[in-house]
Amino acid sequence: MHSSAYQPTQDAAPLEVAADPATLSTDELLLKLRQDRLWLLRQIDAGRWPQWRLDLAALERELGLLLDQAAERTGTV
Repeated sequence: MHSSAYQPTQDAAPLEVAADPATLSTDELLLKLRQDRLWLLRQIDAGRWPQWRLDLAALERELGLLLDQAAERTGTV
């Protein structure tokens, strides 16, 4: 897993999508995506979707890199 300055809580779970996602601030969107990434990682580690494990792990890593880049560009590191 890619290291990041962000440290999510242990009970993070995917958030419900807002009625109008366009109303989310950049910080809120990055937080939601980080929580979704953590949820995905926990699901992978728990053995869900074994046939997709490698692809999902690669997706999780790419999402982590993308979120780190977005945080750096927006100053929300």
